Amino acid sequence: MARANGRVAALLHEYAELLAIVGSDAFKARAYEKAARAVAGHHEDVGGMDEAAIRSIPNVGKSIAGKAAEILRDGTFQGLEDLRAEVPEGVRQLAAIPTLGPKKALMLYRERGVSDVEGLLDAVNTGKLRGLRGFGPKTEQNILAGVSLMRRAGERVPLNVALKVAEEIVAAISEIPGCERCTYAGSLRRGRETIGDIDILAAASDSTPLMERFVDLPQVAEVIAHGDTKTSVRTYAGLQVDLRVVPPECWGAALQYFTGSKAHNVRVREIAVRQGLKLSEYGLFDAESGALLVADTERAVYERLGLAWIPPTLREDWGEVAAAAKDELPTLVEVKDLRGDLHSHTDLTDGVATLEDMVAAAAARGYEYYAVTDHAPDLTMQRMTLDKAREQRERLRELQQRYPDMRLLHGSELNIAADGSVDWPEEILAEFDVCVASVHHQFRLSAAEQTRRLIRACENPRVHVIGHLTGRRMGRRDPIDLDFDAVFAAAARTGTALEVNGGPQRLDLKDEHVRWARRHGVRFTIDSDAHSTTQLEYVRYATLTAQRGGLTSDEVINTWSYQRFSEFLERKRSAS
Repeated sequence: MARANGRVAALLHEYAELLAIVGSDAFKARAYEKAARAVAGHHEDVGGMDEAAIRSIPNVGKSIAGKAAEILRDGTFQGLEDLRAEVPEGVRQLAAIPTLGPKKALMLYRERGVSDVEGLLDAVNTGKLRGLRGFGPKTEQNILAGVSLMRRAGERVPLNVALKVAEEIVAAISEIPGCERCTYAGSLRRGRETIGDIDILAAASDSTPLMERFVDLPQVAEVIAHGDTKTSVRTYAGLQVDLRVVPPECWGAALQYFTGSKAHNVRVREIAVRQGLKLSEYGLFDAESGALLVADTERAVYERLGLAWIPPTLREDWGEVAAAAKDELPTLVEVKDLRGDLHSHTDLTDGVATLEDMVAAAAARGYEYYAVTDHAPDLTMQRMTLDKAREQRERLRELQQRYPDMRLLHGSELNIAADGSVDWPEEILAEFDVCVASVHHQFRLSAAEQTRRLIRACENPRVHVIGHLTGRRMGRRDPIDLDFDAVFAAAARTGTALEVNGGPQRLDLKDEHVRWARRHGVRFTIDSDAHSTTQLEYVRYATLTAQRGGLTSDEVINTWSYQRFSEFLERKRSAS
């Protein structure tokens, strides 16, 4: 059964959004937003907690705990229902448009009667916003771009959302008597950053029990099609999920067929045809006699075609078939290869878990080293100070005694200014074990300005890693414009690692940039950018992205032993 945390967090988050829309105290809205993230990331299921226990969650005070308890009891709370009555649902959709925001959304509703996205587009196109304070031609262009960005994202769901749904369904189907195998396939198995539909594949001699259980799952809102070999449903979240059931003896061929991209499968079938063979989801056959040659495992199918087994994350027709024919595929990095996480936050800045809880969760993952990198002071909303940073460092040293098998590193996530400088002066930066530098504002500088900005950051001997390079937030913010070749060359020249950030809305660097940077000889990190203990799991999504970029463990510095890793940091420090 799904944890109640997500449901409670969603309603607290909605309340925070509505508070922002109606112009309530900004501190109050932010408090509810932080509480929502704290509940979502809490390691225990709040469904079994009373109000006093909920209040013990960091950033959840007495009033918010009472509302959370009300949600658990009644499914909602009165304050939320009052604001829902005041603010139409469409205005919340307007507030979610990048570049618009809650205040302008409410102004549009009150001044022009705009209450949904279609009405907004009509108002822009017919000039109805002209004369409204703050809505000039440039704002109109930004609105159209923001709507386009939101709609593109709305057609697909993030990787982590799709994985959660798929794994719940796979677990349920796998328990059915007669189900011999079950897994997800398609773009989800390939680890794409966003997913359209979810493909579930199962093996059974009799498909009926599986199909009947599938349409009766609690996630299912609508049955689109119901058949013996394929059934399609839509979940309450709007995701289409297709279940295909194949005979057990066809499992390998079917899994290969339903995993690869269309282009990959065409490339593999071309090889089969040249060998006088026919490949389908039912197996690899002799084209002339129709005799079945292999079908039971993917590896057998690929090997019979003269190919090495191709990892699912590479099956996009990016040259992997030719590499498999020459046995030149890389041994891809895996989550189990990671020895540390170099980017995480605590409740000292914008995280929701304490330093002690984050360190304990990292230790539970078996890390050899772990870095806490709370924000530096130029992000003024986080209220970081040098005194706070130094106090945290002392607490880390105390915790080190408790975790002798894991090296604790005190780091900082620096903000890269428009001129490429970073927050702390040189003498302060020297106190930190590791520094990640990231772009957090001024996203609309020219490509030349962004490129100079990032190259200067790479050239700073105290900057070890560039975090989430392009600054994108899928569905919320486009990536910055820059000369990738110039930045990648600078990173390689200065020995600055580039991060593959596991935040599901970031996945930045994206796969194509990883492949691009590799050609320059860049080193990488795979980090969670965790803001709660549960988000340490985000390295899973970063690793899938890294695999799609073809990364091996030797190219990822936080798979290295601590000694080798520390030598990397020292080389960077001395490169001044």
